[in-house]
Amino acid sequence: MRIRYTVLLPPLLPLLACAIWGIKDPEGLVTTMRGWSDWVMLHFDWLFNGSTFACLLIVVAAYISPLGRVKIGGDTATPLLSRPRWFAITVCTTIATGILFWGTAEPIYHVSGPPEAGLAEPDVFAMSIMYLHWTFTPYGMYTLGGLLFALAFYNRRQPFAISSLLEPLLGERIHKKAGAAVDVICLFALVAGMAGSLGAGTLSLSGGLASERTPLVLGLIIAAIVIAFSVSAASGLQRGIRLLSGINVVGFMLLAVFVFFTGPTLEALALSFSAAGEYVSTFVPRNLGLDPGIDAAWGRAWTSFYWAGWYAWAPVTALFLGRLGRGYTVRAFIRVNLLYTSLFGAFWMVCFAAIGLVTDESGQLSAALTEGGPEAVIYVLLDTLPLAELTPGLFLLLVFLSYVTAADSNISAMSALCVEGITPERQEAPLFVKLLWGGIIGTTAWVMVAFAGIDGIRLVNTLGGFPAMFLFLLAGGSLLVLVVRSWRARPLVQGRGKGSVEVLRSESGKGAKRL
Repeated sequence: MRIRYTVLLPPLLPLLACAIWGIKDPEGLVTTMRGWSDWVMLHFDWLFNGSTFACLLIVVAAYISPLGRVKIGGDTATPLLSRPRWFAITVCTTIATGILFWGTAEPIYHVSGPPEAGLAEPDVFAMSIMYLHWTFTPYGMYTLGGLLFALAFYNRRQPFAISSLLEPLLGERIHKKAGAAVDVICLFALVAGMAGSLGAGTLSLSGGLASERTPLVLGLIIAAIVIAFSVSAASGLQRGIRLLSGINVVGFMLLAVFVFFTGPTLEALALSFSAAGEYVSTFVPRNLGLDPGIDAAWGRAWTSFYWAGWYAWAPVTALFLGRLGRGYTVRAFIRVNLLYTSLFGAFWMVCFAAIGLVTDESGQLSAALTEGGPEAVIYVLLDTLPLAELTPGLFLLLVFLSYVTAADSNISAMSALCVEGITPERQEAPLFVKLLWGGIIGTTAWVMVAFAGIDGIRLVNTLGGFPAMFLFLLAGGSLLVLVVRSWRARPLVQGRGKGSVEVLRSESGKGAKRL
């Protein structure tokens, strides 16, 4: 395989420069990035909100359209993974450490600092916001990117590149110089997103180890994680990620079920159902940032910040998720990547957010948030439950493995972008490219979290998600093009080689038309 230096070097060199700057003058780097981040949120929060909502609507349109019956890879394609393993890898890739870090701490933030004083039911508000931030809307974004890439790569025989997401809308010309530019921007975005997630995982681990949060301690934790996902990356997609994701999902379910049945279950369920009703009734205005009960500054600090973080991961994650969909229909892809993952996120929030809110009636978790930061909250919750000597250790292991799994899968996709010759049959880049990106991400995460803490996570997420958002505006247009063509029975697949012709059957199954 040949290295695509026009894709590798443009994001790599500035990131190296920033890493060196951060080591020499961390406060100066953080101050500069904070200024950029504040400007982005002040002027583009409305676009973050509107575009994520549009992604979800477009995915729903794809599900109900004739496109939903198309088999990814063609009628003869065989699945890469079984459905349970496919779901396991998808969950572990998309949640990384975010849901573990924020699942219990975030609702406590919302109760202690609501968008308006005197909320009648602050617990219900906090829980409904958790549903908004961690279920259907963000997964709609991931699903759009993953589905579009799956159709482009397997059915339309497009190159393994993020620019392939735009081919249905802009045509083959996107693979020229503009295509390399798209890949460069998205590599930069994902480094920022992964650095933010690694920072969150590092804070969670430091909280569980009860260690002082010094740059040295944080650096050692990050080094251990980077080494672990580098070892996993060396084994390739079929071994490392399959093994880690299987362990992770079992661990997730065991811990969630344990907390569910040993915590204040009935009170948490009552709160969760009330919050679900509020989530549904306010779904559209809150997605669009138009809820009159939420002021703009609060929305930028929380909802728009989350959309930026999800966007930072989304383009390159789309390459990985798309690869997993071979052999399944478009509708099956949407069910796994949107419906099932969102339901998992909702269940996790019932177990950790709702039970945490009920437990905090005594003020324990709020005190932990004030004194120890968000990373301490989950451990205080676990200490209130049985087996408190065992569950924090399991949670530590899950945080560690969760980020390793997500990093492994996304670095696999990042590295594949930087080489030529990636095909459906040969999908792995050389190991040294993976190790290079792992080192860059680890250094960036260390600088931001060691010298800016939780604010550092917010800064890198915002700056990474901003350029990726514009890509997804165009990607949404591409998927709409395919949806419209499916209704009109126009060509879905354009030849770039043998086996590139697909058949899209009519609803009755008769009169199949070669497209």
